[in-house]
Amino acid sequence: MENHNVFAGAFVDRSGERRKDSDWLAEASASADARFVPVWGRRCLVGGEPPHALLLDRAQADAFVDEDKLIFLGLFRNQPAFAVAIDGDQEQPFTELGQFEGLRFLGTRLPLDEANLVAHARALVLWHASQLYCGICGSASAPSAGGNSRRCLNEDCGREIFPRTDPAVIVLVTDGDRCLLGRQPGWPEGRYSTIAGFVEPGESLEDAVRREVYEEANVRISAVHYHSSQPWPFPSSLMLGFIADAATTEIRLNDGELEDARWFSREELKSDFPKLPFRISIARRLVDHWVMLGD
Repeated sequence: MENHNVFAGAFVDRSGERRKDSDWLAEASASADARFVPVWGRRCLVGGEPPHALLLDRAQADAFVDEDKLIFLGLFRNQPAFAVAIDGDQEQPFTELGQFEGLRFLGTRLPLDEANLVAHARALVLWHASQLYCGICGSASAPSAGGNSRRCLNEDCGREIFPRTDPAVIVLVTDGDRCLLGRQPGWPEGRYSTIAGFVEPGESLEDAVRREVYEEANVRISAVHYHSSQPWPFPSSLMLGFIADAATTEIRLNDGELEDARWFSREELKSDFPKLPFRISIARRLVDHWVMLGD
């Protein structure tokens, strides 16, 4: 497989042309090839050792399948895959098959393609739960396009509602053989990470990088280089990763979001301090990539 960030990768053929074909969706969901990703509350089902995502057949999932609420994810390993929402307040199902785990656990243990699939399923399940009513007229809404959008049921409105993705920039700022890391209040002792923040309306990604770094650490940026991106479904962000060159180096915590920020050398990053971001995050990949460039 390609070297993807966790949760990223085109492992699912989303088959957008199938989403509005109700006959095809009904036939696909009833077929022996159909596979169902159960999402209990905010957790997904895994089993085995090493763990793998448990994709259920129709007979296994049937008690929880509501044809009007099925979410078509696409073709996964050439089989139609659907997300099934299960109320997290009810007793945990499928205990005989495995256990339900959160994405932070799954991202460290599952194969990349399965992590991508369950993150996709979870994100859409949670989005549907948050969009039961139209934001324009307040009327009830219902799933449409195979669960990939919703539509307002008020005939005078009929607004089509699409899943939202919030873009956020995340950046490793470098100054020669040093890089800038900060820490937020409440993080585990000694943990530092890259600078990050949401893109504001009317703002380019490069401008967002420059603004966030200055707001949080008072450092001005010259060149900005794109690295990679990562879907971050907690619940619906897209992390856009950059490496940037510092034009100034004096640190001041301008907006109070960080409790500390420092310049660290590559050698320091290889030591026990600071503690680095979790390995599933693009923040860690940015740091590891930069450290490797110095070897």
